[in-house]
Amino acid sequence: MEDERIWDFERSLWLGGETHYRDLVDESCVMVLPQPPYVFSGSGAKERLSDTPRWQKVAFSDQTVSRPQDGLIVIGYTARAQHSDRGDYVAHCTSTLRRLAHEEWRVVQHQQTLTPTAR
Repeated sequence: MEDERIWDFERSLWLGGETHYRDLVDESCVMVLPQPPYVFSGSGAKERLSDTPRWQKVAFSDQTVSRPQDGLIVIGYTARAQHSDRGDYVAHCTSTLRRLAHEEWRVVQHQQTLTPTAR
């Protein structure tokens, strides 16, 4: 997957609806989020999605892409998301994407660390 498509894929997870998110997150995904219980895996990671806000805007900076092996992409970035009801959200993030088939990718790992000034 080309870098531009990687960032479009990741952006869609921040802005898309719950069904879209569930379609792109693998059943074996491990997530670390800044809310208790913090560490989620398997179906628990997908269940947590119902409480995750869909943002109205998101911008990425400090972007990095690594391809440690064929069919595996690891990204790191800072996300600045906005929602009129929730204010601004700034987090340092990583995601790992695994290719299942041609043009078919799933998130197998995602982590968010809030910045000290984030709400």
